[in-house]
Amino acid sequence: MSRLDETKPFVPVRIAVLTVSDTRGLAEDRSGDTLVARIEGAGHMLAARKIIRDERAEIAAQLRAWAQAPEIDVIISTGGTGLTGRDVTVEAHRDVYEKEIDAFGTVFTMVSMQKIGTSAVQSRATGGVAHGTYMFALPGSTGACKDAWDEILVKQLDYRHLPCNFVEIMPRLEEHLRRK
Repeated sequence: MSRLDETKPFVPVRIAVLTVSDTRGLAEDRSGDTLVARIEGAGHMLAARKIIRDERAEIAAQLRAWAQAPEIDVIISTGGTGLTGRDVTVEAHRDVYEKEIDAFGTVFTMVSMQKIGTSAVQSRATGGVAHGTYMFALPGSTGACKDAWDEILVKQLDYRHLPCNFVEIMPRLEEHLRRK
């Protein structure tokens, strides 16, 4: 069961949202909007937002740039995790990861099974770390983004969550608290 250590103050995390799509613009980016609303609703900060085409090299370049940016702690991408030839987001993420968070995809599949049944096997959601920045690739559906945020990420990105699973964020959080 999930628990929060209420004796510790909440520390917002700086999150970038990357939508991968050949067809969507900002006005049609419902999944990106869903993530932004949930990020801000949880008290975190939107550090950057961008829409990029389904091109592996371009996706990887954007992930690398954001992973190295000191003002970004977490990157969440949406779209391009399916099984078609144009779906290359997972491969781009893996091009950038220093370490993969293997259990993220497994837990996401478990959450998805409760919502969409065996269709969950068609998702290739993934997570990893590069340059101390956590990165998550989510499917492009608003439902998948809601499920990933509400059931996994909102808890895991709050360092008060016991046990704290993202230990590498702790130095940044402690530095943030000292500056206040």
